[in-house]
Formats: sequence, C-alpha cells, structure tokens
Amino acid sequence: MTAFLFPGQGSQKPGMGADLFERFPAARARFEEADDVLGFALSDVMFGEGEDAAGRLRQTEVTQPALYVHSLAAMAVLAGAGRAPEAAAGHSLGEYSALAAAGAVSFADGLRAVRRRGELMAQAGAVRPGAMSAVLGLDAAGVERVCAEASTGGEVAVPANYNDPTQIVISGDPAAVARAGELAAAAGARKIVPLPVSGAFHSPLMDFARDGLAETLRALDIATPSCPVYLNVTAAPETDAEAIRANLLAQLTAPVRWAQTLERMRDDGVTRYVEVGTGNVLSGLVKRTLGRDVETSTVGAADELAVRS
Repeated sequence: MTAFLFPGQGSQKPGMGADLFERFPAARARFEEADDVLGFALSDVMFGEGEDAAGRLRQTEVTQPALYVHSLAAMAVLAGAGRAPEAAAGHSLGEYSALAAAGAVSFADGLRAVRRRGELMAQAGAVRPGAMSAVLGLDAAGVERVCAEASTGGEVAVPANYNDPTQIVISGDPAAVARAGELAAAAGARKIVPLPVSGAFHSPLMDFARDGLAETLRALDIATPSCPVYLNVTAAPETDAEAIRANLLAQLTAPVRWAQTLERMRDDGVTRYVEVGTGNVLSGLVKRTLGRDVETSTVGAADELAVRS
C-alpha cells in the first residue's frame, strides 16, 4: 500500500514550483487558479529568488498557501497520470494538502482555509510572542518531563511536533522554551536547535486563533475522502467529515504526532511513502522512524514528476 505525504512549514524555498509551472499544464492551471482565488500573484512570490523572496516566503500567511499550492500542483500532475494515494497524511499545514489530494476539500476551498489559517496563526504570534526549538537525542518521555518542569509562573512549554523518535520540537513562551532546552541538555539531549518561526505553533499560545479558525472550518465543505487520511492529533486514519473538521481545529493547539502516524501507517500495511511537494524532510523522518530500508520517494520537482507521472 502506498501513502502520499505532504510537507508543512519549514520546507518552503525560493523558486519553489517554477519548474512545474513551465513544464506541466496541469500544474500551471493550479498556480493560475491560486492567484485568482487569493487576489494576488502568489506564484510571483513562490518563483522569486534571493533573500527578499526567502523573507516573504517565511511569513506564515504566505508560507502556508505556498506549500499547499505547490503540493496540489504536483498532485494535479500525478492525478493526470492516474496516480492516487491509498492513504494520505500531512505534517501540520500539510494535513490540508492531504485532504485536498484525497478529494475531501476542493482546491479553492482548501486554499482559502489555509490562507486564513496562516493569517490567524501569524496574528496569534504577534499577540503572544512565542518560541520553538528542536530537541535532538531525547525520547518523548524525556521531552514531556522537561516541558512540564519548565512550565512555571504562567509560562508554558509543550511538545509540538513528534517528528521522529528522537527529534521532538517544543513550543511555548520564550522563557519556558529556553528553560526546557536547558533541562533537556542536562537530561542528555544531543542538541537544542532554536527554530526561526513567527509564533509558538501547536501550543496553547495559538489559542487566540481558535475562534477565527473555528468559523473558517464551519464554512468549509468537507466530503468523505477517497482514502483514509491519518490525522495529526490522533495519529489514526479518518474518513468521517465531521471528525476531520473537529481535528483540524484541535490541531491548532495540539501536537503533531508524526512519528506515531508513520508507525500506525506501517502497522496498517503501508509499505511505500511518496512525499508530494517541495523538499525531502518527510522522507527523512520516515527513514529515521521506520528504518532506512523503507521505500520512499519525492515528487516535487519537475524531473521527479516526469519520471513518476
């Protein structure tokens, strides 16, 4: 069984998607539709090169739609060649891409929701500034313990992304995240890496965005997906539209259980993992979670799609 995986924030890069636009009419149509839906030329931002373009792409309200559009442009090429997932999952923002790829939401509706989600998360980061750090070399129980110990005086630090068994991202108030990092190092973590983010994603600090996202999700048409979509909050497959809606909202402040998702996929019979979108971050996490012999591939660049489609 083959699962399609869709990347989230952090995988973006200047120039992303330009090669797809040039070579594949189906992908070009996606970029053009996105520009029309959003009312500005997102494609110009995505295709730009240099530090100015990189800076714009790092803005959460731009990053999220850019990653969504790139993944769905690649997916349009795959679909045109008769390629479809038997299971799907996406990392954080990528969950919306996975749902669109499985036909649970339309491309345009998903894009509007993603744009609003990015705006709300950016606003939440401005209202209550936060921080995130990757903890390398400490297991989940250890990270959970140091986060609990570091959360004092109204400041919180929580696990935000269980990326692989020994790479866990923590999120929360800057001082609490710093304390958790120091405690993690003392507990044997190999490395603590502060992340360049605009807010404390997947933590209680995102609660400011909850009401706005709830309103957006209530208006979002969600159909039964064509294959099970494994959700970040539960690490379990789901096809019920209302359960998907509830979990998209919960995902805002709950951790992304990515390693647990991959383990559940393996247990459910998935043997091949195709990363649809820019970069290869998720393929690396598959290898580190399930073993180096697991079959992975990436289909985000034009040359990769030419081979796969």
